[in-house]
Amino acid sequence: QVQLVESGGGLVQAGGSLRLSCAASGRTFSSYAMGWFRQAPGKEREFVAAISWSGGSTYYADSVKGRFTISRDNAKKTAYLQMNSLKPEDTAVYYCAGDRSRLRTIVPSAQGDFGSWGQGTQVTVSS
Repeated sequence: QVQLVESGGGLVQAGGSLRLSCAASGRTFSSYAMGWFRQAPGKEREFVAAISWSGGSTYYADSVKGRFTISRDNAKKTAYLQMNSLKPEDTAVYYCAGDRSRLRTIVPSAQGDFGSWGQGTQVTVSS
């Protein structure tokens, strides 16, 4: 099992940037894809971005494509989400997630593909 701890959330004005971090411990980080999801008040949790176990492939939700960048540092066992040009509609609790399957050949994006979740970090974008 893997433990995931997010950090880097906060309050930012529209147009600003934040970088979220997800520190992992407990299993071989480099063998599992990682993802970011978010949940806004009154809405269901939704997919944001994911990265393959190697870091060679990424996948984004249309709503964040071109503004957010997911990356990972396997040596540091950490995944990142760089968020630029933030909008008020990006306000949500952001969750880091670890893939259920080791060395998956495609980048996962469904919530059911992920078996480990962090506690979440709040991102608030003011207009």
